[in-house]
Amino acid sequence: MCNNYKTLTVFTVLLAANSVFGQNKMLIPDTVSGQTINLELKSGNHNFYPSKSTKTLGANGNVLGPTLMIMSGDSVHVSVKNSLKDTTTIHWHGMHVPANVDGGPHTFILPKSVWSPSFKVMDKAATYWYHPHLHHKTNEHVSKGISGFIIVRDNEETLLNLPRTYGVDDVPIVIQTKCFDVNKQIVVNSNSDSVPMVNATINAFYNMPAQVVRLRLLNGSSQRVFNIGFSNDNKFYQIASDGGLLDQPVLKTRLMLSPGERAEILLDLTEFKGKTVVMKSFGSELSNGIYGASNPGMGPMLTLDGYNPNPLNGSDFSLLNIYVGNTTKNAVTSILKDLVVVKRINRDSVDITRRLTLNPESMGRNQLNGRFLINSKSFDMGYIDYDIPLNNVEVWSIQNMSGIAHPFHIHDVQFNLLSRNGSPPPLNEEGWKDVVLIKPQETVEFITKFEDFADTLTPYMFHCHMLTHEDEGMMGQFIVRSQKTAGISFVEDDLIIYPNPVRSGVYIELESGNIMEQTEIFDATGRLVHSELIKGLNKLFLAFNYSSGIYTIRVSSGNQIVQKKLIKL
Repeated sequence: MCNNYKTLTVFTVLLAANSVFGQNKMLIPDTVSGQTINLELKSGNHNFYPSKSTKTLGANGNVLGPTLMIMSGDSVHVSVKNSLKDTTTIHWHGMHVPANVDGGPHTFILPKSVWSPSFKVMDKAATYWYHPHLHHKTNEHVSKGISGFIIVRDNEETLLNLPRTYGVDDVPIVIQTKCFDVNKQIVVNSNSDSVPMVNATINAFYNMPAQVVRLRLLNGSSQRVFNIGFSNDNKFYQIASDGGLLDQPVLKTRLMLSPGERAEILLDLTEFKGKTVVMKSFGSELSNGIYGASNPGMGPMLTLDGYNPNPLNGSDFSLLNIYVGNTTKNAVTSILKDLVVVKRINRDSVDITRRLTLNPESMGRNQLNGRFLINSKSFDMGYIDYDIPLNNVEVWSIQNMSGIAHPFHIHDVQFNLLSRNGSPPPLNEEGWKDVVLIKPQETVEFITKFEDFADTLTPYMFHCHMLTHEDEGMMGQFIVRSQKTAGISFVEDDLIIYPNPVRSGVYIELESGNIMEQTEIFDATGRLVHSELIKGLNKLFLAFNYSSGIYTIRVSSGNQIVQKKLIKL
C-alpha cells in the first residue's frame, strides 16, 4: 500500500508550492564516453525523502546509471557486471544492434557474471536509453532504479547550432512516478504511483541559463503518460523524436509522452533571467483511456484497482522548477529553422503488411485489472511470432481493441509512422520512432525495414511498454532470417532438454521421434562452442563442461531446426 491519501494531499500542496520554493536540486547523471564502457549493476540506497533511506538498484551507483556518450560509426565494447542477487539483462532501447547483443529477455546476465557485448553504433544522433528487460522482472528492476540515457552524436547533428554542453544547456531529464509505502520503500506493480520525480529527484529544481536550452525528455515510468508543458503555456520546439532529428523544429505548448518515448525540445529562456519557469504535466487535458487521465479506461465503467483516489490522475502537477540565471559563453540564442532531411521509407517498396491486435485477456468492466495480449496470445519464450526475411520492408498495422492506450515498442528497427485511424500523423511524429502510443479503438500504421542483422538463435521483441503489461505477457518476438537459412523450418516445441538449468550433463530428445542429424551449442554471444554429427538417434546425452551462462541448443533434423535456451549453473 502506498502513502495514505492525507499525506498525498499535503504532498500535492507542496507540488503547487514548487513555483516559488524548489526543495531538491535535480540529480544529473555522470557520463561515460568513448568506445569502452564499463557498467556494474548493484543494490544501493537513495534518499528520495530527507533522512529516509530507500532501497534501490542502479548502474555504477545507487540509482539510475551514467549517461553513455557515443559517436555514430564507432565500435563500442561494453562490460556489464551483475552484482545483484537477481538475474537481469540490459537492453539498448531504440538502438539498431544485432539480436544477440540487444539485451532482450533471452540474453540473461546471471548474478556474479559479466556480459560483454560489442557493436558498431549505426544509429542517428538522438536520445536513447538502457534498462533491464528480464521477463517478469522488467518493471521491478526499472522501478527500483536501473536505467540510463544514451546520447548518440553524428557528424550531421554536430554541424547544427544546437545546445550541447551536458548538464548546462543540454540537460537529460527522465520523468517517472513511483509508489512508496509508509517506510518510504518503493512499491512495485502498484497503480497508486502518486509521487512524481525527475532524475530520481522529488520536488526538484535546476538552474539553467538565460538562453536556448535543450531538454532531452524520457518517460521512464512504468505506466503513466505525461502531457508535458510549461507554466504560462510557454512555447517550446520539438527537434527530435525517439530515433533522430526532425526535418524542422515543431512549435508546441504540449507534448504527450508515453512510457519509453523520448523527445528533444528547445526551450527559449532568453527573456526569463531571474525568473522561474515550471515544467508540468497537464493531466487534466488527457482524454479518458490514457493512464494519467481522470479515468484510465475509455468509459467510466472501466476501473483500475488502486488508480483512484490518486491526486495525479486527471490533474495538472509540477515536475521541475527551472531557475533561470546568467547566460553562458557561446550561448545559443535563436531557434534553427531547418534541421536535417529525414529520408523516410518509400511505401511503394513494401513486401508485406502485418496486422496485429492489442486486446484484453477478458472483456468486460474489469478488463483493466486483467492481462493484455497481442493477437490474443500471451508471450512464450519458446514461440516465434514472426519469421522475417532480411531486408524486408514491412507495414505493421496495429489495432487497439482494449479500453486503455498502449505504448507499442519494437526492437531492432526505427519506423516511420504512416497514419492514425487513416489520417496522417502530426508533424512531431513524422520522424523516426520506436514507441507509439495507440489509443483505445485506434489503428496505427508504421513502415520499417529489417536490415543489416539476421540471427535465428536470438529473437527481437515487440511489446507494450507499460511495464506491468509487458511483464504479464503483452509481448511477442520475431527472428530475422538471412538467405542462408531460407527454406529451413524452425520448430519451437519439439525439443526436450533436461535438466535445465544444468550442472554437468544434459539429455537432448526430439519429442516427435524424428532422427537427429546434428547438434550444436552456442553461447550467449552466438559463438559456436560445440558441433556434433549424429546418426540414427532421437535422444542423446551431452557432457556440459562450459562456464556458467546462457546457451542455445540447436538440433537439425531434415529441413527442420529446433532450438531452446539452456542455463549452465
